[in-house]
Amino acid sequence: MLLSATPPPGPRPAQEVRLYEEAARHRGLTPPRTHPLASITWLGPAASNPALAYRVGGDRAHLAESRRWIEAAVRLPHWGKAHMPDHDLDAGWLLHHLSLTYRWIGDDLPDGVRALLRYKLLLQGRRMYEFAVASEGGWWSSSYWQNHNWICYAGLATAGYVLGKEEWTGRAKDNLGTVLDLMPEDGSHAEGVVYWRYGVPFLAIQLDLLQEAEGIDWWDRGGFLSRTFRYRLHQTAPGFARNVDHGDCHDRRSGHSAGLYYRLAAQYGIPEAQWMGDLASGELLWKEASESGVRPGILPEAYLEYLWYDPSVPAARPTATRAFFPDLGLLAARTGWDDDATLVSVKASPGGGHKAWETSAKHRAERGWETLNQGHHHPDSGSFVLVSQGEFLAVDEGYSNRKRAAHHNLLLVDGQGYADEDRYHVYQDIPFERQARQRDVLLDDDCGWAHATAEIAAMYDPELGVRRLDRTLVFTPSGRLVLLDLAEADTEREWTFLLQTDRPTEPQPDGTRLIRSGAAVARVGQFAPHDASVTSDVTEVEANPTSSTPELRLTRTLHTLRSTTARSVSGLFLTTITPGASGPGEHAACVEGHGVAFDGETVLLAPVARRIRTADVVADAAAVLLGDGDSAPYVVAATRLRLNGRVLLDVAEPYTGKVG
Repeated sequence: MLLSATPPPGPRPAQEVRLYEEAARHRGLTPPRTHPLASITWLGPAASNPALAYRVGGDRAHLAESRRWIEAAVRLPHWGKAHMPDHDLDAGWLLHHLSLTYRWIGDDLPDGVRALLRYKLLLQGRRMYEFAVASEGGWWSSSYWQNHNWICYAGLATAGYVLGKEEWTGRAKDNLGTVLDLMPEDGSHAEGVVYWRYGVPFLAIQLDLLQEAEGIDWWDRGGFLSRTFRYRLHQTAPGFARNVDHGDCHDRRSGHSAGLYYRLAAQYGIPEAQWMGDLASGELLWKEASESGVRPGILPEAYLEYLWYDPSVPAARPTATRAFFPDLGLLAARTGWDDDATLVSVKASPGGGHKAWETSAKHRAERGWETLNQGHHHPDSGSFVLVSQGEFLAVDEGYSNRKRAAHHNLLLVDGQGYADEDRYHVYQDIPFERQARQRDVLLDDDCGWAHATAEIAAMYDPELGVRRLDRTLVFTPSGRLVLLDLAEADTEREWTFLLQTDRPTEPQPDGTRLIRSGAAVARVGQFAPHDASVTSDVTEVEANPTSSTPELRLTRTLHTLRSTTARSVSGLFLTTITPGASGPGEHAACVEGHGVAFDGETVLLAPVARRIRTADVVADAAAVLLGDGDSAPYVVAATRLRLNGRVLLDVAEPYTGKVG
């Protein structure tokens, strides 16, 4: 597709219009004569889109436009200025786009321009290749789980195929095979949605090149590509325009890649991906382009949309409302997909996810290589994001350089967050055993319940003596959130519950707090502890999201609600967050266990003791979840359930799911 500029058969009028519009978008700009201080990644698609438009329609105005940007790029002595000139993202982007441009329109360029472009591609490709060889086991050359590796090798591969440099394509292919084998089979991505849309298209690009140039089909190798749309889908906020911002996310509107959606739809026959591609390249396009903080952004992907769109794939609006990604310990649940629906997303895993954490430890031990770059990972295991009524209510910090648990919806011990935090590579050089994980996961699209318990005690400084810190999160069918935090330490500690919002929470006469964001509201109720000290303050987060543009700064103001216990060897927080106008629920009377009752929904929890005793319920279980009178109960890790005097479950092995 890419090398031959040949799309799947069939009409593509919308994609053709997009291509012509993008081909002409820079006509009013003067190309730079010297390298600007900022990133020049955009120069590549400024040349490639009009080059493809010329191939498609034959309008020589597009040829002239492409030539303008070719000449601007080739006269720069280096690609990249502020950070790693010739050896990083700027060079990777330009190698890819200008190599395609050379392939598509090289024969129609004047001899001098064509020769200069070829020389420049050879020079830059050699610089990139030599750096990849020299830095093996260090920086992006062997950082298999992140975007710099994928982009730089895709640029090298494109140049290699176009120029006939088998040494380059061979190295890029070997790296791609390793990446595909090591990426998580569940399709999740620890760098977050923004870097998913920035980096994963280049994995698809290299797979496309490999298949066309060498006849090798690796699209199903490892399983990541075939499942990664599902990850992206379930990190989409209700209404589809915005994204959940776990990991480094510049903003909440930098998550869409229509070109990648189309390619995944075509390759794997995913109707929802086709539908999302149509939405992202149509209704959402200009909002995404104008409000996204990631450059060059979605507009330059017009060439991919044209070449990767397959009109034979049917489109279907997403309907699934629950998903769990075990490698990243990521659970996402929602009441629906409409603008006013409620979504929760919570994660807990080792840095980079289980597979990356374990494999990189082997690389370190066996080869002395550092292959897991954790720059975009956060100390956020156990943290959650809550969206409802079209607004973000419990929020994440987005992008940060000095990453701290205190920026997330987490817990502090004696005012301290995770061990070795407050730095960029927050998981670098920490003990292998310092891992968080999710257990006791329940999610069911039919009933609407979702449940998981995050184990995060290992993430705190060993000197604090934290033996247990388990967070159980329950999402009810109506979109209510119940949190039970259980903590234990060797000595008395002060335990602090944190809730981050975009605006200050408002105290209410009944002791609850109101979250307000735009027209959306939610009520926060805390049933335990009874004697907590509650404060609200401001947390400022600042970051430079790209070393290629050192003067760029992102800032975000979080409003942090803190609930702190008296010093004790154990801590317990039982909290509800109820979107909309409904109340916070009532504390359920439990002889053993902990519970909250709402109108039509009751949550009973015992994640450690696994014994729940109320007037109506006798259960040996981590959780019993009850709907209205006509609905069947759900249990988590249960061996016995007696409800209203009737034994509904009695088994030897713990069972999770619907009873009856």
